[in-house]
Amino acid sequence: MKSESRKLSLPVVGAIPRKYRSFIREKAIDRARTRIIVAGNDPRKMSQQDLEVVVKEEEDKLKGSIKEKGLLAVLALLGLNFLG
Repeated sequence: MKSESRKLSLPVVGAIPRKYRSFIREKAIDRARTRIIVAGNDPRKMSQQDLEVVVKEEEDKLKGSIKEKGLLAVLALLGLNFLG
């Protein structure tokens, strides 16, 4: 019986991270496009590999920001303030 309940819950758990990964990816693509344009380049003239590198950098920045904000939120909930 336990194995059946695990099988039923796994797709639900797997769908949540996929949803967030997709959101982060789309946000990273938007930020990468903006970054490329601000630098004075045309994204259409860049190679697929170069575009992927810029998007990956933006994804890493977003993930780091999310982790940092999450940690600060947890510390705030615990009443810890290291900044002041």
